[in-house]
Amino acid sequence: MSQKIHFIAIGGAVMHNLALALHKKGYIVTGSDDEINDPSKSRLADVGILPAELGWFPEKITKDLDAVILGMHAFADNPELAKAQELGVKVYSFPEYIYEQSLNKLRVVIAGSHGKTSITSMILHVLKYYNRKFDYLVGAQIEGFDVMVNLDDESPVIIIEGDEYPESKVHLKSKFLFYHPHICLISGIAWDHFNIFKTFDSYVQTFEELADGLPKAGAIIYDETDDIVKVIGAKDRTDVSKFPYKAHPYKVENGKCILQVGKTEVPLEIFGEHNMKNLNGAKLILDRLGITDEEFYEAIRHFKGASKRLEKLGENANTLIFRDFAHAPSKLKATTNATKMLYSSRRLIACYELHTFSSLNKDFLPQYEGTMNDADTAVVFYSPHTLEMKRLPAISPEEIKQAFGDDKLLVFTEREKIVDFLLEQNWFQTNLLMMSSGTFGGLILPELAKRILEKEVKEEFPKVKVISQQKEDNSWSGLLSQFKKVFDSE
Repeated sequence: MSQKIHFIAIGGAVMHNLALALHKKGYIVTGSDDEINDPSKSRLADVGILPAELGWFPEKITKDLDAVILGMHAFADNPELAKAQELGVKVYSFPEYIYEQSLNKLRVVIAGSHGKTSITSMILHVLKYYNRKFDYLVGAQIEGFDVMVNLDDESPVIIIEGDEYPESKVHLKSKFLFYHPHICLISGIAWDHFNIFKTFDSYVQTFEELADGLPKAGAIIYDETDDIVKVIGAKDRTDVSKFPYKAHPYKVENGKCILQVGKTEVPLEIFGEHNMKNLNGAKLILDRLGITDEEFYEAIRHFKGASKRLEKLGENANTLIFRDFAHAPSKLKATTNATKMLYSSRRLIACYELHTFSSLNKDFLPQYEGTMNDADTAVVFYSPHTLEMKRLPAISPEEIKQAFGDDKLLVFTEREKIVDFLLEQNWFQTNLLMMSSGTFGGLILPELAKRILEKEVKEEFPKVKVISQQKEDNSWSGLLSQFKKVFDSE
């Protein structure tokens, strides 16, 4: 008989993907939410599991449910949650449920303040390239994958992007602590989620807990160029193997990043020092999963990146336009640097939206000092309405300039004005980088890219290319035995 699963807060990015994965598996899936936006709304509707109306309905919770999965968006006093607890229905946060579904799998978790989505995406790309069987959970859409979550009873291994953010508002425990990995990668640590982790020490501590939870014969893979991560990774743990990494040797020529593998050169679709670190981390994990160096280099040259991670929106002979899901100071700095290095002779206009709770908090803002220094023209956008929604005090443009340490920083608070500014620019030998975990006040970036490039066509350039937006033996030895047997089969 098919399992019956109900989702409280089904509209979330991971939650709706998990719902789609279970529906695909043949489960009977229902859900509720008080707000559902696209793409979640359309994707749930396409398979017939979009709630008929918004809101919370305790009558949807019945004793015949096999499980309720609780999303981070739901509060502790949610009426559906109360009904499930009253009836004794099993309630999982989504990381708890993922762990429950992967008890007999080799669990690989990629964690870190930055880079975890890109590393996870690289691993998935290479495994898919060679038709390996695997489950996964990743925080971004990847070319060649319909959903961001896959759970298959036959897959011997699961690749999980491990988020340090709490799993629910009921228990404020980092998601990645529920996964109990056998192999763990930590890409870098830079203070984030200021609303949850009030001190840097408390933020670091949750990563230490993750590493300390590794089992005997487990493995920790870590960025040795990050001082904090290096201390965590190098810590003596009984029978846990350590694999430090740094950036893979590379060079940049004519706007292309090229790996240097001995005397061989491997051209890439991705770029940036941080991505060369991500690539080496992914390579170490894939080595543990039986992918040879030759196989890795063949597959990775075709990797185009995860959605919104240094994604190219448009180009012509003089201009490249990128967007990136930068949401923290460390990511902002790395992304700005990478984009400038790609064409060092071109002018770079870099625009960043302060959107998260941390980034809009006056006490956290000083963390951004010097992060946009590599841009020739640095622009910051924020919405006073977002500040009101997050119940944060107002911030002045002068306070932002002071925090970034740049008197020349341009600060905008209205979408129309930042659009006007960009359309007024001379884009000859100039690149544009748009960075945000939000939308710049509802700005549709592919349309903006098209307008900028069309403006150039009329003025100077004959040819423009606009890129589409779409792009049961539970012992460790038993798990390894099962993994080797199934994973190597086609």
